Amino acid sequence: MSIFSKLFKSRADPQDMTSGSVYRAYYGHTSSGKTVTERSSMQVTAVYACVRVLAEAVASLPLHLYKEEDGSKVKATDHPLYFLLHSEPNEEMTAYSFWETLMTHILLWGNGFVQIIRNGKGEITALYPLMPNRMTVDRDENGHIYYQYLWSKGSDAPTMKETIVKLSPHEVMQIPGLGFDGLVGYSPIAMAKNSIGLSMACEEYGSKFFENGATPSGVLEHPGILKEPEKVRDSWQAAFGGSQNAGKVAVLEEGMKYSPISINPQEAQFLDVRKFQVDEIARIFRIPPHMIGDLEHATFSNIEEQSLEFVTYSLQPWLTRIESAISRSLLTPEEKKIYYARFNVDGLLRGNYASRMQGYATGISNGFLCVNDVRRLENMDLVPDDEGGNLFLVNGSMTPLKNAGAAYQSSGGGSDLHEQKDPGQESEQNEQEEDTAKPQKWGRRMR
Repeated sequence: MSIFSKLFKSRADPQDMTSGSVYRAYYGHTSSGKTVTERSSMQVTAVYACVRVLAEAVASLPLHLYKEEDGSKVKATDHPLYFLLHSEPNEEMTAYSFWETLMTHILLWGNGFVQIIRNGKGEITALYPLMPNRMTVDRDENGHIYYQYLWSKGSDAPTMKETIVKLSPHEVMQIPGLGFDGLVGYSPIAMAKNSIGLSMACEEYGSKFFENGATPSGVLEHPGILKEPEKVRDSWQAAFGGSQNAGKVAVLEEGMKYSPISINPQEAQFLDVRKFQVDEIARIFRIPPHMIGDLEHATFSNIEEQSLEFVTYSLQPWLTRIESAISRSLLTPEEKKIYYARFNVDGLLRGNYASRMQGYATGISNGFLCVNDVRRLENMDLVPDDEGGNLFLVNGSMTPLKNAGAAYQSSGGGSDLHEQKDPGQESEQNEQEEDTAKPQKWGRRMR
């Protein structure tokens, strides 16, 4: 084998591990000394808030299956997949809880896995989320992808009866996050473990600060020699430690003196570090800080724009991943030509009331919206056809450029502006006009 064949191996080489699987080792110990996992990271309020915002936003959006028909799209309500995606993926979960759970998996582990249940005809009858931390993605001896799942009784789909289950791509829908190989995503928590660990360390420091009476730690000095210094320390801690003992007056005996040795939390910029970590975690998930409770940089003039940017730059990439995975794993090659799934984000993209009304008025006056189009967007009852609900109107003052000046043309096709008149005829006409004007002027004088 030449050196070039060794460098440029086939992507389906069974000896080549999936790149994303390697990053499981990134969980664990951090530079701050805290252990960060997908579960412990949820104890940080900023992480919990970011995951919740994205998961609930995706779960609350209507998901429809559409069909291309005669150049237009219609909801494919007669397709069995429509009910699974829009209403109930399985007999145990609603669509909201299903997509919320799946998005939580993707945000924490970097991958979302769904078991596809089919009947004897090959039709999809149910969809069940699978835990990513118990799923392994690998290749067989022929280089084909397969999934190996560690089943746990009582927490997975009831169709699984074995301890370790091997699943084919036909039985699993995978939604990978950002990754090196495009097959397995790596976790945002694993990649940002040091930043999250610092937040956990700050929270623990603040808790210990109040546990110790909200006073700096220090040294008890005694002029003599103590036989049992541990007892003195424990009695001091019992009497003055903890937030419930804050403010008590200490009485020192036998020449004992208390000397603080720790710096003040404010001097250590403790609060500034905690504020910065909120922005740092929001940056990881690309969440506007105001959506997780940080209103320091939010104003009335920019908060609406930030909300629209959240839909465009934070939410839309995740929606596209899910829609692409549905098309790849749940539709047959023939169905992919006419069917597709789409989330409806129109409700999130709507501006304030005045802006919406101005936009609707522009649409109706220019003929690309009718009254019922607007009423559908505003969730209002439709107007019947005989009352003009589906009538398209256009402003009549607008005319094509090629027809400019048509109103000045004569019925014979000539233009009055360019007709050449006989000089004699024009002079006679002027004399008649003067004779007609004289009696009118004399009559006005008499009156």
